[in-house]
Amino acid sequence: MIKVFFKEDFYIEYTSDPAAEKGRMEAIVETIKPHVDFLPIEPAQELDIAAVHTSKHIEYVSKEGLYQISALAAGASIQAAHLGLKEPCFALVRPPGNHASADSSWGFCYFNNMAIAITNLKNLKLIKKAYVLDFDLHYGYGTVNILGNDNNIRIYNPEANSRVVYMENVKKELEQFNADIIGVSAGFDNHVKDWGGMLTTQDYYEIGLMVKNASLRCKAGCFGILEGGYEHSVLGSNVLAFLNGLSSMS
Repeated sequence: MIKVFFKEDFYIEYTSDPAAEKGRMEAIVETIKPHVDFLPIEPAQELDIAAVHTSKHIEYVSKEGLYQISALAAGASIQAAHLGLKEPCFALVRPPGNHASADSSWGFCYFNNMAIAITNLKNLKLIKKAYVLDFDLHYGYGTVNILGNDNNIRIYNPEANSRVVYMENVKKELEQFNADIIGVSAGFDNHVKDWGGMLTTQDYYEIGLMVKNASLRCKAGCFGILEGGYEHSVLGSNVLAFLNGLSSMS
């Protein structure tokens, strides 16, 4: 079974935004728990957070009373990145992170979980090249802000006007790069019953499988981090579909 980094602290309603809405994480856990192994997590060290974010931004998050929960999400993401070098895995976290830039944030994000995780691997010289697939409905400009100038990191935010073109674009992308690790910013808000109204649950399985096959082709690791997804009735099944694809043997 695929390993998932999670802690019940993420059930806490830390703000009034949709990413913190009561029942969101519970809906995911209830669906996936028979199919995954949950692993304990530790908060990120401030050194790892400061490698990505300015002291001014860290101070802002602290003053908002969100440092502890945000550091916990970042820590789980680092742990997932490390395990991902050996086997596919997932960080089931909140707050999400792909809208958090080095010195600012919006979109329910505070620390950029993906950027912190990738930077940690690079600083420890565990990887040279990384690929980030961000399939959240909303463009992950924060990740681009932090990592986008690094020639050894490619970030892809798929965009299309139709489901067919979207899936074709993702497939094409995942067939043509080389990296040591594939990190997936997994936002499920583009589902037909969520804000984006485009993708099906099966599509998330297919994306997970594409990532797994790409990692095998590159002899790279792979891991995912939860981003958006706000329709509780389908969120759990969408996450499970992605995890099933990511851990598939085919």
